[in-house]
Amino acid sequence: MSLSREGYKKRILDEQLEKYLLAFGAVCLEGPKWCGKTWTALNHANSVYYVASPENNFQNRLFAQLSPDLVLPGETPRLLDEWQEVPALWDAVRFEVDQTQNRGQFLLTGSATPNQKGILHSGTGRIARLLMRPMSLFESGESNGSISLESLFTSPLKPSQAKKTTLPELITLTIRGGWPGSIGLHDAAAAGVPKVYLKNVIEEDLRRMDGKSRDTQKITLLLRSLARNESTVVSNRTLQRDMIEKEDEPISAESIAEYLNALTRLFIIEDQRAYNPNLRSSIRVGKSVKRHFIDPSLAAAALGANTERLLNDLNTYGLLFEAMCVRDLKIYSESFGAQVFHYRDDSGREIDAVIELPDGSWGAFEIKLGANQIDDAARDLLAIQKLMEEDPKAKAPAVLGVICGLSHFGYTREDGVMVIPITALKP
Repeated sequence: MSLSREGYKKRILDEQLEKYLLAFGAVCLEGPKWCGKTWTALNHANSVYYVASPENNFQNRLFAQLSPDLVLPGETPRLLDEWQEVPALWDAVRFEVDQTQNRGQFLLTGSATPNQKGILHSGTGRIARLLMRPMSLFESGESNGSISLESLFTSPLKPSQAKKTTLPELITLTIRGGWPGSIGLHDAAAAGVPKVYLKNVIEEDLRRMDGKSRDTQKITLLLRSLARNESTVVSNRTLQRDMIEKEDEPISAESIAEYLNALTRLFIIEDQRAYNPNLRSSIRVGKSVKRHFIDPSLAAAALGANTERLLNDLNTYGLLFEAMCVRDLKIYSESFGAQVFHYRDDSGREIDAVIELPDGSWGAFEIKLGANQIDDAARDLLAIQKLMEEDPKAKAPAVLGVICGLSHFGYTREDGVMVIPITALKP
């Protein structure tokens, strides 16, 4: 019998996690703090060891440090929560899996990637990794799920009604984010959660992760710069210049790279990689990543944005809305083995989200806030499709779609482009 908590909301990742437990000796569920990893792991575990429990002066952590192998016995799957507090547990789990050759023995949850020092073996073939993000709109109940993303690649889109949402409501959802503990909170209280989250990252989490002392003012400036450049292709050099404009003291390129690496290890930021439809194509494509916070609420918090400010600055909100859609697309796509990229070529043509299936087929999706932007987005998608169809070495997209915030109906246009409200989407 699992240790599932009362009130647990089922996550899309649950099914994938169950499959991994049947295939691997252990599964590491990683992702940002507060995204629901422990509750999801408890939903599949039959015993648990809380490594970071503060009881008896953190006795559990001390015991795990002294004898990692002695905390492993227990009914399986056994959950080792916040395992990264004692990195030696990774090798202990890997060794135990090797010895028994049993499947589904352990679940590890972690909110930071520890230094590789002390981890002797990658765990390949023994320990599978799963990234968990904050909740999508479907998981939190803000999408009615009338349109399946996966089914768009196999069957025509039937007319579907979305859950109706106004612009202020959509902005409020973005500011709140997908943090499970914020679902159902009053708007003002929910908006405060990402602000506290970033404060903890700056003042505590970065230092606790690896013991390094970092300049909190520079970290704050970097987070604000990342927020100003959310959903864009921005280089480290651009971030460096942006930060120097806000503070006279020079900031080295090495420091920028180190800070970005630390934020990535804490699952605060996540890159959206560039897509190439065919490596032999004559179309020259960019290789730069798009930068995103793991949840758009963190970008809004770094900017100090509220609903009123974003209502008066729809250009900024458009980028935050794109980030929310990309978050959901990644959650949905990964559930059926697909990946999410972006596309940009040397002629300036762009695709906000490219979804590539395991068989190599792919779909091109533009993300637009208002229904008045659908025509232009559809025209751009059709132009890219035609360009690739005319290039014998390129593979054209199989699906074209516009993901919209303020469209209340999903349908297929006469030109074949699908209109997909984000409040109708599910895996």
